[in-house]
Amino acid sequence: MENYMKNFIFTLTMVICSSMVYGQGIPLAEHPRPDFERAEWMNLNGQWAFTFDGAAAVNAIAGNTENGFEQKILVPFPWGSKLSGVEYTADKGDESKYNKGYYARSISIPEGWKGKRIFLVVGAADWDTQAWIDGRPLGRHRGGYTPFEFELTEAAKFGLPQNIFLSVDDTPSNQRLYGKQGYGDARGIWQTVYLEARGENYFEYIHFSPDIDRSTVRVEAKLKNLPAKKAKIIINFKNGEQAAYSYEIKGKAAKSQLQQFEIKLDGQHLWDLDDPYLYEIAATLVEGDKNSDEVNTYFGQRKISVANLPNSDYPYIALNNKPIYVQATLDQSYHPEGFYTFPSDDFMRDEILLSKRLGLNANRIHIKVEIPRKLYWADRLGLLIMADTPNFWGEPDEAARQDWEYCMRNQLQRDYNHPSIFAWVNFNETWGLFTTIDQKRAYRTETQEWVRKMYHETKAADPTRLVEDNSACNNDHVESDLNTWHGYFPGYRWRAVIEDAVKNTYPGSTWNYIGGNKQQAGVPMLNSECGNVWGYKGSTGDVDYTWDYHIMINEFRSHPLCAGWLYTEHHDVINEWNGYVRYDRSPKIDGLDELVPGMSLADFHSPYYIATQGELCRDANPGSKVEIPLFASFMTDKYPGILHLEIGLNGYDALGNEVARRLSPINLTFKPFMNESISPIVLEAPKETGVYTVGIQLKNSEGVVLGRNFALLRVKGGSKPDYAAKAEIVTFDPSKFSDAKWSLKQWNVLDKLKVNGAGSGYFEYSVPWPAGLKKADIESAVLVFEASAKELFTKDTEGIDSPGGVDYMLGGGAEHRSKNVNSYPMTDATLFPSYVKVTINGAVCGEQYLPDDPADHRGVLSWHSQPRDNTLHEAGSYGYLIKAIVPVEALAEGQALNVRIETPAGVNGGLAIYGKDFGRYPLDPTIIINKK
Repeated sequence: MENYMKNFIFTLTMVICSSMVYGQGIPLAEHPRPDFERAEWMNLNGQWAFTFDGAAAVNAIAGNTENGFEQKILVPFPWGSKLSGVEYTADKGDESKYNKGYYARSISIPEGWKGKRIFLVVGAADWDTQAWIDGRPLGRHRGGYTPFEFELTEAAKFGLPQNIFLSVDDTPSNQRLYGKQGYGDARGIWQTVYLEARGENYFEYIHFSPDIDRSTVRVEAKLKNLPAKKAKIIINFKNGEQAAYSYEIKGKAAKSQLQQFEIKLDGQHLWDLDDPYLYEIAATLVEGDKNSDEVNTYFGQRKISVANLPNSDYPYIALNNKPIYVQATLDQSYHPEGFYTFPSDDFMRDEILLSKRLGLNANRIHIKVEIPRKLYWADRLGLLIMADTPNFWGEPDEAARQDWEYCMRNQLQRDYNHPSIFAWVNFNETWGLFTTIDQKRAYRTETQEWVRKMYHETKAADPTRLVEDNSACNNDHVESDLNTWHGYFPGYRWRAVIEDAVKNTYPGSTWNYIGGNKQQAGVPMLNSECGNVWGYKGSTGDVDYTWDYHIMINEFRSHPLCAGWLYTEHHDVINEWNGYVRYDRSPKIDGLDELVPGMSLADFHSPYYIATQGELCRDANPGSKVEIPLFASFMTDKYPGILHLEIGLNGYDALGNEVARRLSPINLTFKPFMNESISPIVLEAPKETGVYTVGIQLKNSEGVVLGRNFALLRVKGGSKPDYAAKAEIVTFDPSKFSDAKWSLKQWNVLDKLKVNGAGSGYFEYSVPWPAGLKKADIESAVLVFEASAKELFTKDTEGIDSPGGVDYMLGGGAEHRSKNVNSYPMTDATLFPSYVKVTINGAVCGEQYLPDDPADHRGVLSWHSQPRDNTLHEAGSYGYLIKAIVPVEALAEGQALNVRIETPAGVNGGLAIYGKDFGRYPLDPTIIINKK
């Protein structure tokens, strides 16, 4: 619980930050490019005049006035987003009036910038941007994801007010990159706009290519113009790692804008995940006796390559010549109020910290060119990044290819210095690569060859990273540095899926490739999208993800030929609810710490992992021998000390009481990158009916917990607990009610394993008096049962079925949450409370608040009872253990007990009663009668 509260407070801070009003002052006031920053700059974020009225805007621009711009917009948030202040709802057939927006604002270029070249820089605007200053045209740019600029020098009036105008046309087209903007259109300006002063000649870019094997870094600087005579580039190490390096431009180099040289590093300090050290650089272009340009930037001295997992021939991605087991998440990188644009720099930092806190080592930025400051935080905090290039949704015609190629080239140029980026992902799931032929989609050979060409071009532009041709879900790689695959399955299918991938992975195999192409030696095989979100019929993840996740991780960690996995996803989006956190970044609650003390989701990602193999929850006969196989997955060479496994058994018996005992520990010997079976857990199952957690904690000799895991036992047909040997136990099936009335709806789950009532109402039971029992012999009695609130989800409403024909990749289905037959939202910070009142023979036995209608890993029996038919039935749902004292005086000897369990009128939170094979506790409603 302590871990949960820490996580809750951490995430709540994120939510509060995201809910602040950013209209005051300058939003995103920090320099947008810590990797390419000049000292003389002016942030133009903030309130601009705005209009959709093209005729009024044209007249205003011609007249150099803001008159006619009737709205205000908060730049850099895209129009249509809440944070922009310009929200709209387009009537059908009237959407086109919002396709083009016009911006205006006044600027004053500082007098101190005289003698410099002045530029207006736009971080990104989607898609066709034109600019004017004082009505004078500046130029045009087409593209939606990368930075561009307009030079203002000739029109600059230093120290005086001038008017800037921008128009952005975002008319939809399948020939343009769009990505997943169905989650929220990033229309118009969506990254920081700023003014910048430069010298007559300046750096267009400066790239650093580290070589850790030689302790060098290669520098490539592109100048705007040919260098002047007596020009040099000075590289100053701002943190004093070594003396400044001066490179004189002479000879052939003096006739080129492209300058290349190498610097030897003294005692190089590597960038890695635990120590993400950055060399902070001031790069100065000196021409003659004056500085023409100076850029502040940085690089990380690190190497991305491929290396075999030690003691195997399994190729892995390597960081600094050591294999990395990839544990990553798909980061849609969306915000509910800003769409592509985050509300603050702190929010972007916390996005990276969330992944770090979960124990992940990578994010895949999905179908979006990420905002540079978020990449900066990945660099600064030590998180690897797979960087996608966005897709178009039409066919791969010439116009679409040109837009994609332009974006890819500029993305690589802009983001080259980010050490966190270890792989470029050119395409995803073959989106935009199909051509319709005879009404069928085809990935043509011609298109495959274009994809191959782009793979090679990307490799040539950046030989320091890995390149993936296409993140494949159709087994259709062409040529790639990574043999990745996508898989969305129920937990019980993962073992077979991974075994199939392992069996088919070897040099020369055609598995996962198309067009006669084959797997090559030295190419890591790993998953690049996984989860249960699409694994069940039509599911979009509106369920407890942790049960299937637990099974999936056990299987991945038991098959080390697979070099990693990538879970979908970092956070929910508008129509997928399978994130680690909600869309607003509020927490989901997994309940793991109540199964194994101290356990959190991060334990699944420990480099020192012990996988419990076989069924996550297995049936066992009372007192039988149980063997739980274990697999040690140690994905590190860091010596942890002398190891042992502490093993405990805890759970609940058939009366809902806790059971706990310790088992003999298992000693382990650590080996670097050890991946092998170890001694199994062997125990005698409890003799009492119950559900039990066999928890393990991997500790070193100092008592440091390195990892936690567990397996579960369901024991049926056992004996009565010793403490209740003299008690009369009366149970009744929750579905065998004699009467029930509910204001909204009543229904049962899975052959009546759970009964639900929505709104207000009651269940009434007639329970026979136990044969031979004398009232005079009764000391006390208590009714014990499991119950929760019961929310009426859309799927439970009469006449509602799972929606069909929805394009989820383009944002469809946002209104369908809880419509899908599988839906049962996971426990989170939003509660749905209710209230339960119990009477027996008209006497009030007790009343209790029901905090929620929860579903998470604690709903062990609900998960264990699921049929394996590709659907879910309130999986993971569970209740609270209710104990109501029965007044002995209310009992009438020999007469049936009238038990009424109700939610009083006006409460409307509903009620669910769980049977012995559903929920958290292994009991039907039970009356325990203690005798004198």
